[in-house]
Amino acid sequence: MGNDTLTVTDNRTGLSYQLPITDGSVLAKDFRQIRASEGDFGLMVYDPGFTNTASCRSAITNVDGESGILEYRGYPIEELAEHSTFLETAFLLIHGDLPSKPELDQWVHEITFHTYVHENVKKFVEGFQYDAHPMGMLVGTVAALSTFYPDAKHVDDPQARNIERQRLIAKLVSIAQFVYRHNLHLLSV
Repeated sequence: MGNDTLTVTDNRTGLSYQLPITDGSVLAKDFRQIRASEGDFGLMVYDPGFTNTASCRSAITNVDGESGILEYRGYPIEELAEHSTFLETAFLLIHGDLPSKPELDQWVHEITFHTYVHENVKKFVEGFQYDAHPMGMLVGTVAALSTFYPDAKHVDDPQARNIERQRLIAKLVSIAQFVYRHNLHLLSV
């Protein structure tokens, strides 16, 4: 298999297995081939608290919490926070590069077109308990957005996904403001 493998010897059976190493990790499902007997389900990997489990491979985000590193598309978060707007950063995440002036102008126009938030979304936010956690209210409201846009179910259509992405970016700030105001209003009563 080559040098980028891990050889595991099962002391129960004496059999050895070579597991491929990709990006410094092995796939947990590759351990399933290691079985003590014919009817065995296969070896499982147990990682309490996911302290040594990579959940995904990402070309967008690099996170190393122990070293204090958070990068988006190679840009340190500190640099983006200081020099880029919310919409520039959103463009970067989606398209891979920071926008040029003409790209940014077009992007701002596309997002601005979708900023209107339906009155029923406001009513939805008002339906939350006064002491609900703001993040729970935000997540619940974002999840409910798809019910206001029937075309959101067309996940295989790139154009529909693009519009939904623009809607979400456009409405998220307003929804966060609704949640914040709802929380403040009811807490101050």
